Amino acid sequence: MEVRRIFVKASMDKLQKLIDIEEIKNLKHRYFRAIDMADFDLLDNVFSQDITIDYRGGTYRWESEGKETIKESLKHAFHNQTAAMHTAHHPEIEILSTIKATGKWYLQDIFYNFDLGSVTQGTALYIDKYIKKNDQWLIQHSEYDRIWEQVSPINSDDKFTKILLKEKGIQK
Repeated sequence: MEVRRIFVKASMDKLQKLIDIEEIKNLKHRYFRAIDMADFDLLDNVFSQDITIDYRGGTYRWESEGKETIKESLKHAFHNQTAAMHTAHHPEIEILSTIKATGKWYLQDIFYNFDLGSVTQGTALYIDKYIKKNDQWLIQHSEYDRIWEQVSPINSDDKFTKILLKEKGIQK
């Protein structure tokens, strides 16, 4: 009887880890959807209150802390004179405990800044720390290093037929 109970508990632990991994994947996808679509209220259920970030690119480094500070900065970065696409691939998520986890993600992104007439595209490796509060996974720390980054002028022949951030982003 005891062996059966141990087997059931081990199976339940493995199942919970798989559920946690899927919840963390959805969490990261919500983050990218929030910034690309200027849905910054969505970040309330993505970031922990004490979140810290450290993003290191070829031409920038952005370090910040605190949910409200980071949300406000993102509003000003993803404004009505920008267009963006962020996708994350190949997640490597490790559940450390019932309330802590880490993750690595391969980022591919394109960011148009019409004010500057530039398009930045590239890849990066994200390293995140997650915390589970009130049965919900949140990003507690996020950092990345660019693998490659290219900045080019926007091609004047490119014609955009839809830019969601033009409609939803703050006016610049």
